Amino acid sequence: MTTTAHDITYRLEQKRRVQADFPGPKSVALTERRKAVVAAGVASSVPVFVADADGGIIHDVDGNSFIDLGSGIAVTSVGASDPAVVGAVKEAVEHFTHTCFMVTPYEGYVAVAEQLNRLTPGDHEKRTVLFNSGAEAVENAVKVARLATGRDAVVAFDHAYHGRTNLTMALTAKAMPYKTNFGPFAPEVYRMPMSYPFREENPEITGAEAAKRAITMIEKQIGGEQVAAIIIEPIQGEGGFIVPAEGFLPALAAWAKEKGIVFIADEVQSGFCRTGEWFAVNHEGVVPDILTMAKGIAGGMPLSAITGRADLLDAVHPGGLGGTYGGNPVACAAALASIGSMEQYDLNARARHIEDIALGKLRELATEQSVIGDVRGRGAMLAIELVQAGSKEPNPELTKAVAAACLKEGVIILTCGTYGNVIRLLPPLVISDELLLDGLEVLAAAIKANA
Repeated sequence: MTTTAHDITYRLEQKRRVQADFPGPKSVALTERRKAVVAAGVASSVPVFVADADGGIIHDVDGNSFIDLGSGIAVTSVGASDPAVVGAVKEAVEHFTHTCFMVTPYEGYVAVAEQLNRLTPGDHEKRTVLFNSGAEAVENAVKVARLATGRDAVVAFDHAYHGRTNLTMALTAKAMPYKTNFGPFAPEVYRMPMSYPFREENPEITGAEAAKRAITMIEKQIGGEQVAAIIIEPIQGEGGFIVPAEGFLPALAAWAKEKGIVFIADEVQSGFCRTGEWFAVNHEGVVPDILTMAKGIAGGMPLSAITGRADLLDAVHPGGLGGTYGGNPVACAAALASIGSMEQYDLNARARHIEDIALGKLRELATEQSVIGDVRGRGAMLAIELVQAGSKEPNPELTKAVAAACLKEGVIILTCGTYGNVIRLLPPLVISDELLLDGLEVLAAAIKANA
């Protein structure tokens, strides 16, 4: 067991180690079993099977150890086996695994709602509802907005990702692999231009001006009085870790308030200390009407939530919100423990520390490598956009090659972006400095070798 400078004790040795026969025979055998029983439409980016995980390390079934710079897509922020989460889950399971909160309620659900009402932005009266997945949270946020306003239209943005259900596919901007051949989609969804500083035709456009551009289009194409909700990721996830220009979000939120439009912040990926604040909207002081959460909320257990203005959520008739598994008692226990660990270890500060370490090195690398078009992000939600050398033309081929090269050396990184050319870094917030620096060195070497 080793202890880091931020007083987190690890169960597994925090070092990468990849054997020559990667992927090993056990992973190869499991892959063959998988092909026979798991639908081909479920893809995995890493060809190994996990046996154990802790801190910033993933062990596979063949004894390889990988540095985890993905956190299961921003889920295991407190680590994949945080002792507090593990203990809370064990204790919860010993009592009951399910009763359905809509039938016989339990304190854990109420306690999670109390914590989310406390942690989310704004000092107004709030209400919370718990669900299972991010997409389910988004669906219900839109349901609430439509009922509360009596309007139908929903505005989403270019490069957005909001889920894989029918409504959330309509909200999602990227066709492959999320939408192709899965239509028709839910109606009354309208897409507006996002503030994407690196790819703006006018590089001088401000956040307020970009917001005005979108608002003008909304007024022209829909009419503000017809819009039930504006939904936006404060930092877009799958679309490329796009951080809008400063002032974009506040201007949209202010206009929405003026028009009686419900402003929904989709913080499924950016929430729970990931960006160095409890939620990414906090960076610009934006207070959404409804906030959607999932991923990092419960240390890897399936749980999601919407928290919003009491008048909006209480407008829904009894029985209008819920679901059989929503707010499962074991997941609630995990969420309470996970939030406790975030506060105990001050993972907001830890995310900012990760940013301080990583951004400097990545920006230095960008000055040396003309294939790096942009380095961006906040906290431990960071991205490198790869391009054809000396241009802004996306370079998805290089992106794939870099990811493969990193994996060969024992570092798991994720890719994303509308054009498939963005490397996204989402390390567990409990990763040690030494392991993070090792992973960044491997990433830098992979870019240099494949550029």
